[in-house]
Amino acid sequence: MKRRSFIKKSAVASSIFSIVPSHVMGFSGTAPNDKIQLGFIGAGRQGRGLMTNFVNYDAAAVIAVSDVDSEKNALFSKTFQEQLAKKDKASQKLAEIKAYRELLSRKDIDAVVIASPDHWHAQMAVDAAKAGKDIYCEKPLSSTVAEGRAMVDAARKYQCVFQTGSMQRSWDRFRHGVELIRNGYLGEIKEIKVSIGAPYKECDLPTQQTPDNIDWDAWIGPASYRGYHADLANPVGDNRWALWRDYKPFGGGMVTDWGAHMFDIVQWALDQDDSGPIQFTPPSNPAESGLVFTYENGIKVTHTQWGKGGNEIQFIGTEGSLEISRGYLRTYPNKALAKTPLKDSDTKRVYKSENHHKDWMHAIRERSRPICDVEIGHRTATVCNVSNIAYALQRPLEWNPVSEQFVDDHGANLLLDRAYRGDWNYRDF
Repeated sequence: MKRRSFIKKSAVASSIFSIVPSHVMGFSGTAPNDKIQLGFIGAGRQGRGLMTNFVNYDAAAVIAVSDVDSEKNALFSKTFQEQLAKKDKASQKLAEIKAYRELLSRKDIDAVVIASPDHWHAQMAVDAAKAGKDIYCEKPLSSTVAEGRAMVDAARKYQCVFQTGSMQRSWDRFRHGVELIRNGYLGEIKEIKVSIGAPYKECDLPTQQTPDNIDWDAWIGPASYRGYHADLANPVGDNRWALWRDYKPFGGGMVTDWGAHMFDIVQWALDQDDSGPIQFTPPSNPAESGLVFTYENGIKVTHTQWGKGGNEIQFIGTEGSLEISRGYLRTYPNKALAKTPLKDSDTKRVYKSENHHKDWMHAIRERSRPICDVEIGHRTATVCNVSNIAYALQRPLEWNPVSEQFVDDHGANLLLDRAYRGDWNYRDF
């Protein structure tokens, strides 16, 4: 019996599921028998950062990495060995793999961490689900609404445990702010302001000579082809965040990059994890901010710089306001409220996770849904992607979060998906 089939049958038969290690099932896994064996897809800055966390967890063993850049694969392995040494753990050789589908074909890998550029998320996640792997995928979950829905459908079909990397949901500060709002400490929420950066821009970077260490055609993958530029795929030694995230079709600008964090907290606070806004209104003149999206209950969210102009949210209610970012939680006029524990009578509590990665691994063991399940990640990515569509079209759009279509707007609906290049097809599952 294959491992995935075994897990499905075991989950039905028992309310408490324990990981069955790959090598017990006759595979060639090398990790101890209580480990979830992980493969990483994407060896860049974010992938390496995630790996340095997973190395610390006794429940997991990192055994392979895949990237189209051989130098990044090597740097990932070097960093991995350094982390093991810091923890006084025995040295372990990682499998360095160029093609991610080769990594997915390995029977000794139980789950994958996807930290590739955004334009690859959908194809890689669907392929991982088909291969029977549980999935941790970085945010924003998808580049289009259609991709996100396919990722949800594939995860459900193959019954994989899928965590979106919106880790703010596992931070005490954001959870406390959300519970204050849900339990009415600000009264009725009337308005929300979200400060993040600009929408995407078209990629006009000149073509440079492609380094020998990177397979550029594979980096482009399903997206429309364009020539190499170091800003899109930073070489080893360039520690900037790669700028692919600013350019269509590889990213969606800061509207998707930071919007996937901050719009996600708005969705959570308003209890909209299975829905979303119904109207998107861009500014009357072309601009990089000023978009307003509105929920069915009338709450308006404005994408605009406020405060110090960082990545932060302001909730304005009838009895006070709450401001939150990664650096602070402030409440007005009652400043003490930000540090006030909720009362036993405050019943509108949310899922509690204190560690985003451990929450995923716990869900793998229990065959349950983690704090930021694929549907939640998809709904937040939808807010981001539809916002970008409104900025691009420069006209108001009516959105139906049930059908996930624009209302009576064929032209706008054409932008809910994108053409894939070559043999790639995320819909094939």
